[in-house]
Amino acid sequence: MLGVLEGFATIAVIVAAGWLLAHLRILDDSAQVSLSRLAFYVASPALLLTVMQRTPLDAVLSRNLLTSLSSFIVIAGLYLLLARLRWPDSGMGSRLIGSLSAGYVNAGNLGIPIALYVLGDVAWVAPTLLMQLLIITPVYMALFDSDARGERPTLLRSVRRMFSNPITIGAIAGLVIAVLDLTLPRVVADPIELLGNMAVPSMLVAFGISLRRGPRPAAGASAPHVWSIVGLKILAMPAIALGIGSALGLRGQPLFAVVVTAALPTAQNIFTYAVKYRREVNLARDAIFVSTFASVPVIIAIAGLFHVVGV
Repeated sequence: MLGVLEGFATIAVIVAAGWLLAHLRILDDSAQVSLSRLAFYVASPALLLTVMQRTPLDAVLSRNLLTSLSSFIVIAGLYLLLARLRWPDSGMGSRLIGSLSAGYVNAGNLGIPIALYVLGDVAWVAPTLLMQLLIITPVYMALFDSDARGERPTLLRSVRRMFSNPITIGAIAGLVIAVLDLTLPRVVADPIELLGNMAVPSMLVAFGISLRRGPRPAAGASAPHVWSIVGLKILAMPAIALGIGSALGLRGQPLFAVVVTAALPTAQNIFTYAVKYRREVNLARDAIFVSTFASVPVIIAIAGLFHVVGV
C-alpha cells in the first residue's frame, strides 16, 4: 500500500503549498486563473504530447481500454440521469463538469505511482490514460466550446472544436509520433518535456489557492451534489468496472488493474477545465478534494479483497 500513500502524499504537499501561498497573500485569485490558463494552454498539451508518444500502443489497445470506456459511459449516464431528477435547472456546462467529476479518473499523477507500486507495472494505467486523452477529452472539449459560445452542438462543430483545442492537439500529436515511431530531436523534445513538467504542479497549486480563497469544501447547499458525485466516482465506478471487466473475460491481474484504476479520485484536470470555461468551479474543486481522501480506504479495500481471493 506504499504506492497509494506516496501518491496521495505528493499531491497533498503541493496543494498545501498553494493553500499557504494564498493564506500569506503571495498568490490570489488572479494567480489561480493564470496558473490554470498556463496548465490548459501550454503545460498540459506539452505533457500529453510527451506521455502519448511514450505510451506502448500494443499494451493499451485491449479489453482494459474497452472496460474503462464503458465504465465512464455508464457513470456519466447515471450522473446525467441523477442531475435531471435532482438538479433540473443546471445548464449544459454544469452537467459536463458534473459527469467528468464522476467518471474522469486521476490516471496521471496518482494513477502512475499506484500502478507502479500496487499493480506492479505503469503499463496497467495506460489504457485509461489513452481512453481519457484521445476519446473523452476531445469530445468534452468540443462540447465545452459549444456551450461557451452558446451554440447548439452539431457533429461538424464538435469535430472542428475537437481539433482546435490545445489539449486535444497535444494528445493527438503525441499519438501520431508514437504510431509513426518518430524521435523528436532533443532541441525540440527537451523544451516540450520541461513545459509538460509544469502541468501537474500548476494545477495543484491553483487548486490549493481555491481551497483557501473559496468556500469550505462540500459545505452548505452543494454538499448533496458533491457527495453524489463522490459516491458515483469511488464506489459505483469500480463496481461497474468489475462487472464489465468480468463480462468481457478479464481475470486476475488485468481485472484487478481496471478496478483499482476506476476507484482513483477525480482528476485535477477537471478543475482546470472548470476555471477555463467558468462552469461549476467550486463543484469541481470539492469533488476532487473529497474523492481524493475518500478513495484511499476504497483502494486499500479493493487491494485487500483481490489479495484474499488470490490475485
